[in-house]
Amino acid sequence: MTALPRYEDVEAAAGRIEGHAHRTPVMTSRLVDELLGARVFFKCENLQRMGAFKFRGAFNALSMLPPDRRRAGVVAYSSGNHAQAVALSARLLGIPATIVMPHDAPAAKVAATRGYGGRVVVYDRYTEDRELIGRELAEKEGLTLVPPYDHPDVIAGQGTAARELFRETGELDALFVPLGGGGLLSGTALSTRALSPSCRLYGVEPEAGDDGLRSLREGRVVHIDTPQTIADGAQTQHLGALNFAVLRQEAPEVVTASDAELVACMRIFATYLKLVVEPTGCLGLAALRARADEWRGRRVGVLISGGNIDLDRYARLLAEG
Repeated sequence: MTALPRYEDVEAAAGRIEGHAHRTPVMTSRLVDELLGARVFFKCENLQRMGAFKFRGAFNALSMLPPDRRRAGVVAYSSGNHAQAVALSARLLGIPATIVMPHDAPAAKVAATRGYGGRVVVYDRYTEDRELIGRELAEKEGLTLVPPYDHPDVIAGQGTAARELFRETGELDALFVPLGGGGLLSGTALSTRALSPSCRLYGVEPEAGDDGLRSLREGRVVHIDTPQTIADGAQTQHLGALNFAVLRQEAPEVVTASDAELVACMRIFATYLKLVVEPTGCLGLAALRARADEWRGRRVGVLISGGNIDLDRYARLLAEG
């Protein structure tokens, strides 16, 4: 079995991505603090290169490929943010990239992936298996598969966001993090244990896709049908094997948020912080809002995972919410 990543790997990843990834701002809002009764620190990965934290893990993983694998190219599968992250990282490193994307992926994410030079292969997320398609392309064309979360170098790269957060804010009482396949949460868990060991870490899933919650409760990776949720970045069917192993070891709490709560948080971000945040990126704030009484008077972190959303869809969700 592949060795589990450690915090030392996060530190090494931070060195590799320095000068390539943005050191994203940590934002606060007096009005949000008053609304929630806590001191809240937002790590704004929606302002990361290509608009999401995924650039960190993708660049770290691709930068570690030997020259022959770089020449051959890489393949990834993603609903959007990992797709863009791999395409951009590959372009920066001179690596050909093929991306397997669902036919109903947000148009802006598909356009950006192609704009970064990625070759897009489309599939139906409800009837086809993206992981199988990715493996078949890798075998047929001699490509290196770079999965969106179940990879030690990806996990280590994602952990650098929380590393930056804690280095700026100091220790926190709690930290809320979106949870899809588990790359961001498992990397964050490594940084939390090392830099803020008393911090309570929450992974937040869409209400319609609680496979992570069920997996940690049952002690095995639970596979579900593709969840119907506006949080397209968290429409995963199961945790990665490495991610699950790290999360079992670090034992974060996993909670859920409804689509309606995500839309309400999109509005809060736009109104109080002047930020465009995609639904998946709102998971952390939604969970904190639902538990505000528990964290009143405390110092709490919220990791905003991304801000990639079609503006027409963004406006429609806010109008309907």
